Amino acid sequence: MQNSKLYFLVVSFFFLFFSCERTDKSIPKIELRIQSNITFDNIIRYYLLNLPPNYDSADNFALVIALHGGGGEASQMEKDYLLTEKADKEKFAILYPEGVRSTGVLGARTWNAGDCCDYAVEKNINDVGFISELISQILKSYPKINPKKVYVTGMSNGAMMAYRLACEIPEKIAAIAPVAGTMITNQACVPSRSVPILHIHSELDKKVPFEGGIGILGNNYPAVQPGLNQWIILNECDLNTKKIINFPNYTSTIWQNCSQNSMVEFILTKDGGHSWPGGLHNRAAADEPSTALNANDKIWEFFQQFQLP
Repeated sequence: MQNSKLYFLVVSFFFLFFSCERTDKSIPKIELRIQSNITFDNIIRYYLLNLPPNYDSADNFALVIALHGGGGEASQMEKDYLLTEKADKEKFAILYPEGVRSTGVLGARTWNAGDCCDYAVEKNINDVGFISELISQILKSYPKINPKKVYVTGMSNGAMMAYRLACEIPEKIAAIAPVAGTMITNQACVPSRSVPILHIHSELDKKVPFEGGIGILGNNYPAVQPGLNQWIILNECDLNTKKIINFPNYTSTIWQNCSQNSMVEFILTKDGGHSWPGGLHNRAAADEPSTALNANDKIWEFFQQFQLP
């Protein structure tokens, strides 16, 4: 009788042990790389989301939204600018939305940044609404992302779009970092709060000249500095605190003591062109990236200083 009880206890133990083990192993881990879409304004909009490798075991993650340039796409931006490698290393989530593809032969994707660019402007695509809705859905689906730590960077037309987002949905964005673009909104910029700005540009850029003028696609682009001047005023920066720091191959101009702990910084490189500093030169027609600094390092360092109130 005692042997029977012992046998029953041993069998029960092994059954419970291995059942628990199978149950634990069957718990699905969250997918860290997501290619998906949402429908907005009756248009299917695509995006790529990369979560940091420790998403399962931690929380309070920042989200950086990376907007490709005109004619680019999510996979191109990820590959050329090495942003996912930076995100995985620094443990933040990165989101690559895509502009609407044109119906032309090239099928180029662009953003409606105001007066630029191309198909998105011609069709008055509501990219502000799309990105605002995408932010809301991502935050709902991935609650470990801190809604106070959402940032936007962008290249060229994506940089222009970053400026428009700062003007129109600053309550969702803690800071922006436009690269090789310019502010080209076609209506008054009246943000509800101050937005920290880091702008990176090359003085050799001929496609979106930092001093303004005719560039890519024959468009006449406004100079970078007037757009920054708007934000210096909007952010109520103390002009007496303007600081210029000269490095071997670039200059950093900083306006501090701005309202709501914001600031404006303008980095102008002496090398490179219409390119992402520290990125890859993967296309023959593309300009050589600046080697004066690594944009990813500088942008992430800048973003970490700020969060929404």
